[in-house]
Amino acid sequence: MHIPPWLLYSILTLIAWGVVGLLQKLSTNYISAESSLIWLVVGFLILEPFFYRGPAIFHYSKVNLTYALLSGLLNAVGAWALFASLKSGGKASIVAPLTALYPVVVIALVPVLLHESVPPLQWAGVGCALIAVILLSA
Repeated sequence: MHIPPWLLYSILTLIAWGVVGLLQKLSTNYISAESSLIWLVVGFLILEPFFYRGPAIFHYSKVNLTYALLSGLLNAVGAWALFASLKSGGKASIVAPLTALYPVVVIALVPVLLHESVPPLQWAGVGCALIAVILLSA
């Protein structure tokens, strides 16, 4: 049985980010959201040489580099907000699933920005995800 690479990467993401949710709550029990963000960045920098070995980092178009830079900036803002939420008393069992709903934003923006259609089944999935988070937070 052949497992497509995208599925393996997706499963790795699921496992890694699942453990991250717990570690984020543990870290914010003892240090500030700002310090947690700094150490998150340090973690990225430690791993970076293993993921990017090429010298062509600036050989991309300015538009694509801008998208990547904005992605990094918004990721940092989101990470800080997540840490701040946990630090200010948010329960990991509620905060982690709620913040994991970010694909809902992607699905909502896809028709507008990428001119792709979103099938009704995906909209139903969005509805189910929203209901699940409401049930988790009750």
